[in-house]
Amino acid sequence: MLARPATPAARIIPGLDLADPAVAAAMARLLAPHIGVLKVGLELFGAGGPPAMRGVAEYAPVFLDLKLHDIPNTVASAVKALLPIRPAMLTIHAAGGPAMITAAREAAERAGDARPIILAVTVLTSIDAATLAGSGVSGGTVQQVLRLARLALDAGADGLVCSPLEVARIRDAHGALPFLVVPGVRPHGSAAGDQSRIATPAEAVAAGADWIVVGRPITRAADPVAAAQAIAAELA
Repeated sequence: MLARPATPAARIIPGLDLADPAVAAAMARLLAPHIGVLKVGLELFGAGGPPAMRGVAEYAPVFLDLKLHDIPNTVASAVKALLPIRPAMLTIHAAGGPAMITAAREAAERAGDARPIILAVTVLTSIDAATLAGSGVSGGTVQQVLRLARLALDAGADGLVCSPLEVARIRDAHGALPFLVVPGVRPHGSAAGDQSRIATPAEAVAAGADWIVVGRPITRAADPVAAAQAIAAELA
């Protein structure tokens, strides 16, 4: 299983949200010496499937961000089907419930010491309190994240995906053990885009993030390597 990052650069996960597997592999090769993990999400996996992920994994460990959410048996079967491509991290939705989370963890354990870290996604960083309320969830984003965090960790998730704004509260409640992967990270001067709950790289790590996911500010920068190096310098 992937160890916690030991250097500032190793905390950085660029999001390869690209529809061309060849472009993604080239970006992976360029960035790999300057980051820790590379994210393959729905766009790239949908465009190229397992071969696209293997093209990225040739250069760095992969955070496979598919956010699985289905009945327990289906999610367990999906995890088993993904194990041969050896993701270092794999996401499921905490809202899928304890039985689904436990089934995912048990399926991952078939890979032994090489198993992926199972991360439960709490509340997407594009969602705010008003959006939650519109779907019938009261109490705001922080309370919902904390509810889902406890549910997921009790059911066997290794860690969580949450926005930077909830990291400190999760650390207060659950300590240093859970892995925390944090999207919604934007360097100073970067546009928020479709993110509602954001912070800078230094703020996210100071709050207790293990890894930070930074997509467009790196991959769409004029010089992606320089963008990644600037973030690592901020974290040093």
